[in-house]
Amino acid sequence: MMRIRRRRASGDKRDIPETPVSARRLLAYLRPYSLRLLVALLGLLGSTALSLVFPAVIRDVVDSVFENADRGLLDSITLLLLVVFLFRSLASFVQNYNLNYVGEKIVVDIRQELYAHLQTLSIGFFLERRVGELISRISADVTVMRTVLTGNISTLLQQSLTLVGSVAVMFLLNWRLTLFIIVLMPVIVLVGFVFGAAIRRISTKVQDEIAGATVVAEEVFQNIREVKSFAREDYEIGRYNRAILVAFRASVRLLTLRSVFGPIIGFFAFAALALILWFGGREVLDGRLSTGELVAFLVYGLTVAGSFAGLVSLYSQFQEALGATKRIFEILGSETSVRDAPGAPELSRVRGALSLRDVHFAYEEGVKVLRDINLDIAEGEVIALVGPSGAGKSTLFNLIPRFYDPSTGAIYVDGCDIRAVAQRSLREHIGLVPQETLLFGGSIRENILYGKLDASDDELVAAAQSANAHEFIQALPKGYDTIVGERGVKLSGGQRQRVAIARALLKNPSILLLDEATSSLDNESEQLLQDALKRLMRGRTTLIIAHRLSTVRVAQRIAVLDEGAITELGTHAELMAQRGLYAKLYEMQFRETDLFDSAEKPTDAPRGGGR
Repeated sequence: MMRIRRRRASGDKRDIPETPVSARRLLAYLRPYSLRLLVALLGLLGSTALSLVFPAVIRDVVDSVFENADRGLLDSITLLLLVVFLFRSLASFVQNYNLNYVGEKIVVDIRQELYAHLQTLSIGFFLERRVGELISRISADVTVMRTVLTGNISTLLQQSLTLVGSVAVMFLLNWRLTLFIIVLMPVIVLVGFVFGAAIRRISTKVQDEIAGATVVAEEVFQNIREVKSFAREDYEIGRYNRAILVAFRASVRLLTLRSVFGPIIGFFAFAALALILWFGGREVLDGRLSTGELVAFLVYGLTVAGSFAGLVSLYSQFQEALGATKRIFEILGSETSVRDAPGAPELSRVRGALSLRDVHFAYEEGVKVLRDINLDIAEGEVIALVGPSGAGKSTLFNLIPRFYDPSTGAIYVDGCDIRAVAQRSLREHIGLVPQETLLFGGSIRENILYGKLDASDDELVAAAQSANAHEFIQALPKGYDTIVGERGVKLSGGQRQRVAIARALLKNPSILLLDEATSSLDNESEQLLQDALKRLMRGRTTLIIAHRLSTVRVAQRIAVLDEGAITELGTHAELMAQRGLYAKLYEMQFRETDLFDSAEKPTDAPRGGGR
């Protein structure tokens, strides 16, 4: 009887709700680093306060030193300025180091969260999106989000403190002139909001177009063999150039807005200074302001103008970055279509009995791929699935490890509905050997150990020997440490398949899903592979998508799928006697491969599959 164990509540994975971009959600990433941010804030306060001292010193220099020709006071003021600038530099170091540290750590946190969340999503999510787009969000968009959380927030605090501090001092110097300056600010604010909204919209489009160009490049790199074999280098260069030019045109529109925005803000800032000089000069002439105070006022005015322009520019940058941030939150807000039931138990041991009851499935509503599937498979039984292309064989495979859930009906393992148990534990008992074997780009050792990460060297070698892979691996220059290259391109098809079989053997699953394909192999390689497959299937419940007669012969029963339904079920002899679809497929397909099997094939490839 199948045993189960309950998962601890602390291990439950909760879906991340899809929510709009908000300041609270963004600032949540800063919360773990509150202490370091507090230190940075103290440094920011110190550097900002010391910066505000400079105009006041200039006032004293003009009013006291120059008017009274006091050299001693000039020396004292100069020494004071040097001390002020020294402490300001130290405060700036404290601020910059801690903020940048937090920024880099946030990049790590967001990328880890994003990648971990992607791992929880179902296969359907990845089939609907391109890999290049997801890579762009993990890399480029996260970097932009870092700018929002540290660079922009730091600038916001610094400019705000400088602005408030300068205005406060200016009020003490001359409240009439200060009010005159404040009246000029709304114009700059209005310009900033108008440009900020446009910049955000176009910036999001730039990010999308760059991601599109990345997708093109990623597709070409993954299919470089096909590109070369069809001599389509020029075509792909043109395709990438067109994609990157679309991004360039969007970037130019963004650049144009930025280029216009800067001078307009600059004009208003300098116009404000001119008006300050005009109004302040009149105050000096009327005796309400000294010459030194006017000079200090102009410096403070420059500071206010710079801070205000910085805040307006920061708004546009923030709007620009929100586009990338929204794209990240869209991923984090995505929910998997295949979910574990609350408190779902885990499978601890599986015998391997399978049962499909009234299973229907459709990828899209109204377009059924499987219909009314009823099939019982005994523990250790080998079932071959045959049928024309598009009959639903691969889809049936995908339902057993819960890559998808049936639209209606249920699948049982040892009498337990697979939707009632933790899907991860279910998959730990299922081995999958696909028709097209794709390996990771690391070493052969790493690829085989993927079946059992903590396996010993003896277990590793035993699995490779059972898969008839040990001999060819030993013949390679670095043996098990040989790098197989992207998708395993440095190995032949037969070698890749035997590495995949070794990986499945090391996993030691109770249920085996095998999409058999050996038609492209020479006689010796195929025989080695068939021997390995027999060892892999021994004692395991096995479903095989059969492509060759030799595989059909291994099966104890054969299920014939046609237009998503099982139309025939039985042994080879029983189905041949029915003279139905299976007999027709046998005559058209399997007999041809059988005759081809008996014909002499070239065997000039080296032992172990060859390259």
